[in-house]
Amino acid sequence: MNDTELVHLGLDGGVATVTLDSPRNRNALSQRLVAELTERLQAASADGAVRAVVLTHTGTTFSAGADLAEASTGPMTGTAGALLALIRLIVDVRQPVIAKIDGNVRAGGVGLIGACDIVVAGPRSTFAITEARLGLAAAVISVAVLPRLDERSAARYYLTGETFDAAEAQRIGLVTLATDAIDGAVATLTSELRRCSPQGLVESKRIANRGVREAIDRYGDEMVELSARLFASDEAHEGMTAFLERRPPRWAS
Repeated sequence: MNDTELVHLGLDGGVATVTLDSPRNRNALSQRLVAELTERLQAASADGAVRAVVLTHTGTTFSAGADLAEASTGPMTGTAGALLALIRLIVDVRQPVIAKIDGNVRAGGVGLIGACDIVVAGPRSTFAITEARLGLAAAVISVAVLPRLDERSAARYYLTGETFDAAEAQRIGLVTLATDAIDGAVATLTSELRRCSPQGLVESKRIANRGVREAIDRYGDEMVELSARLFASDEAHEGMTAFLERRPPRWAS
């Protein structure tokens, strides 16, 4: 393992573990982290010995979403496009991808787990789709998130930005399993996956992800354009600045 990496790849018993390891900024989706995560997932997908991929994290946060320090300094078209490509990659990885979460998941991080096939969340997990509080909207991630959620819950959490726990995330369809025993749950799942044929897994994953694939193809480019436009707006600049300065934005009451 390279200590300078933001994303690590480990292989053991046919399981590739991809670990986000940038706790200093809560695993924010910086250009570098997205690039490294893309490389690790591509490597795992290309390895014929890998039967399952586990996506996990160090620290108390799986991912805080966009790197607002980067976002406040330049246009976001390329970044939004890279996030869409990353979501598409998670869906297209040949093997099933299991998200193993025991921490906070915010904004773009919610999009990553939406793209995963199975999500196991531990007791420290909390979730929030916070874009509306920053003058933004959950645009790009919607292609992976909305197909998973019931419509009433999607409207509530998209509009309020409020935080919810793992049990609620399971109830609304964002999480597969909320459990206090995440290590055992993931071990059981990977054991079950190793009993399946590679061909069977590839085609079954393709069928199960049909709704997400269709959303990516139908809405992906439009959502990238919307995201870039919103990030460039005055309201988003105020929202991001307020967040970085740890103060309420001017519209908050």
